[in-house]
Amino acid sequence: MLKRLAVLSDIHGVLPALEAVLAEPDVRAADHLVVTGDIAAGPQPAEVLDLLTGLGERVLWIGGNADRELVEYRKGARDTIPDPIALWAADRLRADHLDLLAGLPASLSLPVRGLGQVVFCHATPRDDEEVVLVDSPPERWAEVLADLNERIGTLVLGHTHMPFARLAHGRMVVNPGSVGMPYGRPGAHWALLGPGVELRRTEFDTDAAVDRVVHESGYPDAAAWADYFLRARATDTEAMRAFRPSG
Repeated sequence: MLKRLAVLSDIHGVLPALEAVLAEPDVRAADHLVVTGDIAAGPQPAEVLDLLTGLGERVLWIGGNADRELVEYRKGARDTIPDPIALWAADRLRADHLDLLAGLPASLSLPVRGLGQVVFCHATPRDDEEVVLVDSPPERWAEVLADLNERIGTLVLGHTHMPFARLAHGRMVVNPGSVGMPYGRPGAHWALLGPGVELRRTEFDTDAAVDRVVHESGYPDAAAWADYFLRARATDTEAMRAFRPSG
C-alpha cells in the first residue's frame, strides 16, 4: 500500500514548470510520481524526458494521446500532427525517447492509503482522447465508468488541463490539471494522493520561465507559445466552452 503519490499530468514539454513541481517538498517526499500522459509535446521535449528518466523508478508512466501522436509521426504511421509544436517536438526526440513513449501503458492501477485501489489514465480508461468535465452529466459519467472493476474507488485522469475532484456514481474522480499548459490561472497544477486528495498549484517566476523557453527551446514560435500557455491566457470559461461539445 502506497502512502503518498504525486500526480503530474500534461507537462507538455515545459521544463521550468516541471522543475518547479519537482522541487516541492511533498513531491520530493512522495513514494512515487505518477505522470499521466502528454509529457513531451511542447517546447522542451527531450529535456523534460531526460529529467524524468533521471529520477529512475520513482516515476510511474502513462501515455497520452499527444505522446502516441509523436511516436506515430516519427514511425511514419501518420503524415502530420494537428498541433504545430507537437510536429516540431517529434523531430527533437532521440531513439530512446521514442522507445520510451511507444512502450507507455494506457492505464495503471495502484493501491493508495485511504483511497483503496486507484486507476490512473490519461483521458478516460477506454480512450486517450475522450473528454469528461467536472460538470459532465451523470449519464456521461456512467458511460465512462461502466467498465471499471467495482473495487476501484478512485479514478485519476488528465487530458483537459482542468483541475477538479468530484464524486461520480460513488467513485472519486480527480483531474490534477496541467503542469505545463494551465487554463484559467498561471502555475503548475498537480495533485497529491493519500490518504485523501489534494489539488495543488506550484507558483513560479512566469517571466523567467517564458524567457527560458524562448532562449532554450529552438521552437520558432516559442515566444508566442510560452506567453499564451505559461501565462494561462485561455480562461477556464473558454476552455470549458471549447471542450463542451465532446464532454
